[in-house]
Amino acid sequence: MRTVRPLPLALYGIATGLLEPLAPRVLRARAAKGKEDPARLRERLGRATRDRPQGPLVWLHGVSVGESLSLLPLIEALRTRRPELNLLVTSGTVTSAEMMARRLPAGVIHQFAPVDTPGAVHRFLDHWRPDAGLQVESELWPNMVLEAARRGVRLALISARITEKSAAGWARTPSAAHALLSCFDLILPQDAETEERLQRLGGQIGPRLNLKLVGVAPPVDAALVAELEKGLAGRRAVLAASTHPGEEPLIARAFRAADAPAAVLIVAPRHPERGPGVAEELTELGFTVGRRGAGQPLTPKTTAYVVDTLGELGAFYATADAVVMGGSFVDGVGGHNPMEPARLSAPMITGPHVFNARAMYDDLLAEAGVIEAADGEALARHIGGLLAYPHIARRVGEAAFTYAERQGAALKSAMTLIHPLLPA
Repeated sequence: MRTVRPLPLALYGIATGLLEPLAPRVLRARAAKGKEDPARLRERLGRATRDRPQGPLVWLHGVSVGESLSLLPLIEALRTRRPELNLLVTSGTVTSAEMMARRLPAGVIHQFAPVDTPGAVHRFLDHWRPDAGLQVESELWPNMVLEAARRGVRLALISARITEKSAAGWARTPSAAHALLSCFDLILPQDAETEERLQRLGGQIGPRLNLKLVGVAPPVDAALVAELEKGLAGRRAVLAASTHPGEEPLIARAFRAADAPAAVLIVAPRHPERGPGVAEELTELGFTVGRRGAGQPLTPKTTAYVVDTLGELGAFYATADAVVMGGSFVDGVGGHNPMEPARLSAPMITGPHVFNARAMYDDLLAEAGVIEAADGEALARHIGGLLAYPHIARRVGEAAFTYAERQGAALKSAMTLIHPLLPA
């Protein structure tokens, strides 16, 4: 069924089969570096650590934090329409698994996605026997896609995204690209560029859906908000969210240079394991630093606070007087999804490097729902402006919230297309 393998995919299957004996060693090495969960390496080899529940099962996959979080509104919609379905969510990173443990509804199962070797794929599918598979963004692992389709799993690629570089790579083996895309019963691209690229590769494309534009606000812990307000002691708060190496010094210096009322800099690195290093860096810049991952509270003496924990950002978005979006002031990252802070009316500032979410930021800029800073000097000016003029900050946050609220209609339309793929 839909699984004729052209030569490039046949060679891929042979090569991954020959390399499969090395997978345990590679995974253990990655675990030693913190890139895998050592207690759950079995899952990466396709060996389940949970029993399969009785009844129909829908499998959803998102590789990393952003993709996994974008699954949450889809999960909510599935549970509302078809509460009898069992839902399995897979992801590929330690951070995404930790986040999903906090955010998934009760009863939804999480497993790590298996590596794309023939044995791991067969073990995964033999155990879980999914009736439908909903993948988000650009996870096209050939062994998994082809074997799932061969077994009759109804597949959808939702909120699909492919860069021009990736599309050019697939175009070098057009038969392989066409064979993989033909396995999907439904493809919903997230933007016009992806739509054109996938059509060029032979995909049959449906209407657009960007899951990162829909959903609900992140949870806000009221007790934590009260704790933060006590520690701020009347000072303003600037949150640098999802930062990457090289951004913390730039943002810290801009914060220092801002002509604004007394404030505290709060830094939430994208990868929490960087917390100790970020704290040390801020200390060297002259800040009095507290680190949440070390159990240190924000106090009236704290001038910089490092949030190296997971699942708590909602409280910090709700507390902040200005949010600086990380991943946008260094080359190569491409920015991060602004919708979670937007859903909490957070006044945001972004850097110029947001190619991964350019359409979202362009829309928000057009509606004055975000401010763009070209460099550190501009960032200092905008931080100062939002802190000195809270009525302007409030208008920016309200514009972002209004934009976020409008995005839910696309998911309702998409569910009418997804529904026929679900088990009866």
